[in-house]
Amino acid sequence: MHLIVLENEPSTRRGGQELSLFDVCQALVKRGHTLTLLYRQPGNLLAAYQDICQQMLSVEHYRLDMKRPLASGRQLLQDLRRIAIEPNSLIYCNQYHDSFFAWLLARLRRRPLVCHVRLPPPPNLGWQWSLGMRGAHRQIAVSQYTKSEWVAIGYNATRIDVVHNGIDIQRFTAAATLDDAYALRSQLISPAFNTSEYYLISYVGRLDRGKGIETLLHGFALAQQQYPQLHLAIAGKPHNDPSSYLQELKRLATNWRIDDSVTFLGHVDDPSQVYRASDLVVVPSEWPEPFGRTIIEAMACGVPVVASRVGGIPEILTKEFQQRLVSPGNAAQLAAAISDNLTWRITDPDLAQRCRQHIVAHFSLSRTIDGIEQAFARTHAT
Repeated sequence: MHLIVLENEPSTRRGGQELSLFDVCQALVKRGHTLTLLYRQPGNLLAAYQDICQQMLSVEHYRLDMKRPLASGRQLLQDLRRIAIEPNSLIYCNQYHDSFFAWLLARLRRRPLVCHVRLPPPPNLGWQWSLGMRGAHRQIAVSQYTKSEWVAIGYNATRIDVVHNGIDIQRFTAAATLDDAYALRSQLISPAFNTSEYYLISYVGRLDRGKGIETLLHGFALAQQQYPQLHLAIAGKPHNDPSSYLQELKRLATNWRIDDSVTFLGHVDDPSQVYRASDLVVVPSEWPEPFGRTIIEAMACGVPVVASRVGGIPEILTKEFQQRLVSPGNAAQLAAAISDNLTWRITDPDLAQRCRQHIVAHFSLSRTIDGIEQAFARTHAT
């Protein structure tokens, strides 16, 4: 099958959905599919896409600019005409933001359209995105939660397949020994951390409001009263919020008198290094995460996760792992969960293996690709 894939900015520095799309595209090529990539802004994944795509095209916009509708409409048509279509082409967009352009292409070239639903709908979808999403022959939602949000505003549940995100299990593995984990801590934090005297918890993700980082800092301060040797590593940078938000978080750490015990790592190209160095990973989101890629990455590295009971997160932390779900915005509950799970290497040393087995069984990339290919096949069959 020839897939025409729409992406905004192919980059590792934006978030999980860009990383997930690249993983999916790479795996689909390995299964014999061919790709044409459309993108709006160049990012640091472009070179990697060049290795797997038969064609790459930069387009100016994915929707009409209503401030200059004639000019932007002409540009849309020019971009649409540049795209080569094959008899077995299928159009695959990565988010609802790209769906209007994808729908126009599907209509003009009479090809099927599949949209990956990685986010819940906004309060006002707007006519262009509504046309695009309702014109899709099929949607793929990353969680039952995300599907339910689209069904709630009138979308047909029978045309939405739920396919959980997956990761390349071989890229996310546990530290070979505890000494290796301590060595990573010394590299990330300080040489003084190359010892078992400290506990390290970490957060990996965007530094944006709604991610619950304020609650994390408060909960950490409470947990540190019981475990003074506790340290927090925060990896990521602001994306939706201005860079000044980082300074707000640092001031909050100072106010809680934990600034000496919190390290802001900035953007980390290889988050697996942070996971392997950690005793516990925390995902304290207050915004309902559609999925939660950090959770499956960390657990594949053999590290347990404490996370908020919101959005699609409970679909990952099931069975024994659901005991590490906490109420969003509840610092006291978060602190208790951190304290209760911090010493698992002593009290439950097999937990690392069970974490990884859970991800291998339910959230491998190959399982995700199976689900996506099935959705493509159903689209061609209708």
